[in-house]
Order: sequence, then C-alpha cells, then structure tokens
Amino acid sequence: MSNYIEFNDKIAFHPGYYIKELVDESGLTQEDFAKRLGTTPKNLSILIRGEQSLSIDIAVKLSRMIGTSMNYWLNLQNAYDSLVAEFKSREELLEERRVFKLLDYKYFRENLGAPDLSRKTDQQIEQVRTLLKVASLTVLEKQDLAVSFRSSANELTSANVIKANVMVQIAINETLKIEAPKYNKAKFEEAVKYALTLTTNHGGFYPLMREAFMKSGVVLVVLPNLSGSKINGATKKVGNNVMLMVNDRRMFSDTFWFTLFHEVGHIMNGDFGITFEKETEGEDAADKYAEDALIPPEKYQLFVNKGEFTIQSIRIFAEEIGRDPGIVLGRLKNDKKVEYTDWALSQAFAHKYKIVTKW
Repeated sequence: MSNYIEFNDKIAFHPGYYIKELVDESGLTQEDFAKRLGTTPKNLSILIRGEQSLSIDIAVKLSRMIGTSMNYWLNLQNAYDSLVAEFKSREELLEERRVFKLLDYKYFRENLGAPDLSRKTDQQIEQVRTLLKVASLTVLEKQDLAVSFRSSANELTSANVIKANVMVQIAINETLKIEAPKYNKAKFEEAVKYALTLTTNHGGFYPLMREAFMKSGVVLVVLPNLSGSKINGATKKVGNNVMLMVNDRRMFSDTFWFTLFHEVGHIMNGDFGITFEKETEGEDAADKYAEDALIPPEKYQLFVNKGEFTIQSIRIFAEEIGRDPGIVLGRLKNDKKVEYTDWALSQAFAHKYKIVTKW
C-alpha cells in the first residue's frame, strides 16, 4: 500500500508520509527516531510505508515529541482513510454493476415498491441494496450467505445463486417484521394438521393457515417468483422463529400443497435450506413426509389397488380423506398411475391459486 492516494482529483497522504519527512529532517536514522518515539524500528517502517494505520498511542507520542496536537495526526489518518474508502466504494460499485446485470429491476419495482428509475443503474443498485438490507450486492454471490444450498448447488449458475439469495433475503426481511412467539414444534405439528383441513377451502385457506403457523412460531412467506432463481422453497431459523418460504411459481393445487408440505417436512426434520427445482439427495425424507401427510399411505394404497382412476372415483376418494381432488390427481400422475396428458382429468380438477400478499 502506498503512503498516499489520488482519486477523483483528490489526494490524501498517509501520516507515514509526513513521519518520513520528519525522520529525514531530523538527521536521525529510522532506528534512532523510533527509539526516541518509543516504538520499534519495524513498527515505524511499516507506518512510513502506509501499511498500518496510525494508532492513538503513536499520535500521542508524536504530538509530545514534535509539539503538535494529537488531533493533527488523527485528522491526517481520517482524511486518508476517507479517500481510501471512497476509492474502494467506487471499485465495489463496479462489481455491483456486474451482479446487477443478472437481475431485473422490474421485479423490485412491481413487487417491493422500488421507485421507477429508468436507465439510472447506480440509483437502482442503491434501491435494491436498501430493499435487501445488504452492504453490497456482491454478497449475493455467496452460496453460504444465509442458508444451505444443498447438493444441487453444483449445477447452479452464478445468476441462479444470486437470484436465489435475493428471494431468501426478501423472505428473511419479511419474517423479521412479524411478531411471532418462539417456535414450538408441538404447536407447529397441530397447525400442520389444521392446514390439511383447508385444502378444499380455495378462497380462504391462506390467511387461516398463515395465522395458525405464526402462532406456532413459523412465519409463512409466499413470494412472487423471481425468474431464474430455480427456487421452490426455503426454510431457515430466524431468531426464535422459523421462516418458511415458497414462491408463487407452482400455484396449482397439487404442486402448491406438495411444495408447501415438502418444506414443512424439512422443518420437522430440522433440515433447513433451499429447495431447488431439481430434487437432489437429501430431499427424499421431505418428499416422503409431504406424500404421507397429504394422502394417508394406507388409504392411498387401497385406492391404487382398485385400479380405477376416473373423475368420479378420484373425487370420492378425495372427499373420503378430506383433500382437494387435485392433490390426489397430482400424486397419481407422479406415481405414473395416470398420464400427465390426460386432459379430461386435469381440467376436472385443475385449480390455480392466486395469493395476494402486501409488501
């Protein structure tokens, strides 16, 4: 590091620059000057080269030795540090621009209330930084920023990682806004049982379920999908609470409830992290939890053994177990008992949710 810096037509000298002048003018060697100052020659040499900040102790000793004020030396250090910080901030902004190119400002404007700043990239970066509550957008490149990415992270691009972290940061910030009691697993298990009774309540299940989860210390956050994040959901301990986030990309009744209960399974297993589109190792337990919670395995096996998968039979079975028929159809398709191309069944039971959230 140099003992001076030039940036934006400004120049600032490290205190070591002036100490070097004092040593030269004194006619002493650096070793003798260091002894008079009450420090080591090595420490003085590092200071002169600008590789170490001036300490209050040295500032006091210089003021006594030279007859200046302590603040004179500390102000020199502050002026130098300020210009260095300005320079580093500019370098950081250049890196942030690189990250920002992988994002779509429209997402933040339409969903998070960011102002319309057309073609004002640096101001847009500042807005996104503030909304996410991060010091720099470059932190979004870190896979260990907030939660585990699990094993599928090896297949993710830099853009995927950044966008996944954006969604998680938004969910964490929303969770922090909620005043919820401490997470209680037993209460959460009861809330989950209650949620299962709401699958046919298409118009009003969400606020009821969210309230029940919150009373157990689990904050449910449904986010607008950020294209390219490849996230299905995420869970994380946030203070005394647990965040449970899913996006609105998979909002048909079967995919929504399976995605939700997959994340519930992760919470029950104490396995927090991000679930991506492609299922990876470590997801089997959460899958099994979701399957068995949504459709009792014994009853499902009896139904499957009959081999009759008509609109009427599916509807009757769904009523028997108290579930939305779309959930049953989704399971049958996943188990290859029914073709995904069976449009008659799909049209009979397809229901797409639209959850409106206020940010």
